[in-house]
Amino acid sequence: MQAICIFSGSNSGARQSYITAARALGALLAQRGIGIVYGGARVGLMGQVADSALENGGKVVGVIPRFLFNKELAHDKLSELCVVNSMHERKALMAERADAFIALPGGFGTFEEILEMLTWTQLGVHKKPCGLLNVEGFYDPLRQLFERAVDDGFLRPAHRDIALAEADPAAMIERLKKWEAPIAPKWLDRSET
Repeated sequence: MQAICIFSGSNSGARQSYITAARALGALLAQRGIGIVYGGARVGLMGQVADSALENGGKVVGVIPRFLFNKELAHDKLSELCVVNSMHERKALMAERADAFIALPGGFGTFEEILEMLTWTQLGVHKKPCGLLNVEGFYDPLRQLFERAVDDGFLRPAHRDIALAEADPAAMIERLKKWEAPIAPKWLDRSET
């Protein structure tokens, strides 16, 4: 595993534990020689992950749309900064440059990004593992929604299990390394519901 894409909030959140987890993840990836691909901002949990990785000698690649770069949100000390034209280009480049994905706590952008990567894995667009860093149970409601989708016949259990969840950054990295893509087709037939 050469690089992991990190999706996270452009805000730091209301709990110190979110910052602590972001910094721990950044340091751990750097110490293990795993690069980071992320949204390129210097603010929020995004900036915390990047700063921690850089402080520990890690390689950090940022991918930021021009409109956010121009708002002076871009991190200026990264190993590499790619400026793209749109959010769509940003996600595509981040996905291309990463071997796996981890979502830290965040808002709509973080949810949208990790859900798209989960969908791409489900559809076979790529075979890359996706993890939810479930700090203080942040992702428990989303995981409950996945369970409801299985119960109501919208999602196979094998696809629900694509979304790995761990509270500890080291445990998350180990699960990502061991993960194998499911061999279940995406579509359910009526007899399975």
